[in-house]
Amino acid sequence: MRRRLLIFGLSVALAVAFAPAGQDAVRTDATAMQQKLVAMALRGAATQPKTASPLRTTFTDRQVNAYFQQYGKTFLPTGVTDPRVTIVDDSHVRARAMVNLDQALQTKNRSWLDPLAWLTGTVEVSAAGRLTGANGQGRLLLDQATVGGVSVPISVLQQVVGYYTRTPEQPRGFDLTQPFPLPSRIQSIALAPGMATIVQ
Repeated sequence: MRRRLLIFGLSVALAVAFAPAGQDAVRTDATAMQQKLVAMALRGAATQPKTASPLRTTFTDRQVNAYFQQYGKTFLPTGVTDPRVTIVDDSHVRARAMVNLDQALQTKNRSWLDPLAWLTGTVEVSAAGRLTGANGQGRLLLDQATVGGVSVPISVLQQVVGYYTRTPEQPRGFDLTQPFPLPSRIQSIALAPGMATIVQ
């Protein structure tokens, strides 16, 4: 696995080195983000001596969004498109995406009296709140969520996120209300307007 990641990282670096001078800014940002992700994954998989200094990796929300735009089709679940993240300040983030609600909310029969029965089609889903990361644990504290521009309870957002993040290990998907382990031996996350710094 590490060898594949290394080969991929080298391929990306070569692509950048021989790209035309007028290369699209989105592709450049996406490539930079991909290289950082590969480096973090390699470090997380490698055994580090106890005396090793922490590695700090900084990226911008512009790079994250370019990465989604360039590579999102390869890993985003079917029904989720065009995600965007904004790092507002040292703790607050905003996120939005176009989401197919027919898949996420209509998995069971609902009465016409159920407000969720009226949420259909592909619409913009957004959320805003605080993101913290320390001691190898991350936490989301959501302040608001909207579906199609209309405010909804966080529980509705949870249904959507839970559906699209299901795995055999987590059949109910990601729980927005609970702390979660940070991957690749990441110890902490520090936010600033427009950027994040990961410490491994």
